[in-house]
Amino acid sequence: MLTQRLRSCHSAVLWAVRGARVAAACRRGAASQPSADGALRLSDSCVEKLRRVGVGRVLRVSVEGGGCSGFQYRFQLEDQPAPDDVLFERDGARVVVDSASLDLLRGATLDYQEELIRSAFRIVDNPQAERGCSCGASFTIKL
Repeated sequence: MLTQRLRSCHSAVLWAVRGARVAAACRRGAASQPSADGALRLSDSCVEKLRRVGVGRVLRVSVEGGGCSGFQYRFQLEDQPAPDDVLFERDGARVVVDSASLDLLRGATLDYQEELIRSAFRIVDNPQAERGCSCGASFTIKL
């Protein structure tokens, strides 16, 4: 019961944050979209993996409510970016992030890590995260 309440509360906070940021972006207008430069760094291993598996596709990185720390990262290969996505490119690797998720990822590094038990894309060194879970899949935001 408590876990369900906490998840619901975290989801409400995420939607409130997203709603406020979307409203602010609408007030600023499309011409003043945030620059993609330096907002999300792509590690060498991330670029290498995307060049091998993501030919002609983009990796979508998003943040949603859930996980053991309140928010979780989501990674998905897609054929095309959405019109309002922010695109990051490096050496042929393409990554897209929606503007609400970008605010929670700004300054972080997208990495690809190969370990004995799993290989996966991961967000590391996220300055917007107060703390994360031990597996690195979820985090608590700084307020």
